Amino acid sequence: MPIQEGEKIPAVTVKNTDMSDVTTDELFSGRKVVLFAVPGAFTPTCSEQHVPGYVAQSDAIKAKGVDEILCLSVNDAFVMGAWAKDRGAGDAIRMIADGNGDLTKALGLEMDGSGIGFGLRAQRFAMIVDDGTVTKLAVEEPMKFEVSAAEAILEAL
Repeated sequence: MPIQEGEKIPAVTVKNTDMSDVTTDELFSGRKVVLFAVPGAFTPTCSEQHVPGYVAQSDAIKAKGVDEILCLSVNDAFVMGAWAKDRGAGDAIRMIADGNGDLTKALGLEMDGSGIGFGLRAQRFAMIVDDGTVTKLAVEEPMKFEVSAAEAILEAL
């Protein structure tokens, strides 16, 4: 069952783009964070709409009291680092590599992309997390890009 609003983010370790470990406690405790997840780095909707939207809206989102915007994908740290550079994420978005899908599975938000050669991936979603507790969860219907967009999360803040 997917995580619900009002629940705590599970304790999991993922990777920064420099291959260093980072725990969910370090990412979320004592902070207000927007986390959005994409099925794959360098994929069309993710690269052309999802990440650019958060880059463009990052100042407005952070002006609403958000400490950091995180982008999660079931990709390795090297891919996430290259994608951050390619998309000009800079200081606007911190890319988080969930290479084994551990956080994605712990959240209950994985999808089976094996039919298109993706294997296990994250569903497209966004959430607002306040001190480790999910206060807003927006999960997209398959093949949709609406509720997890930067503009929708900005409105929810």
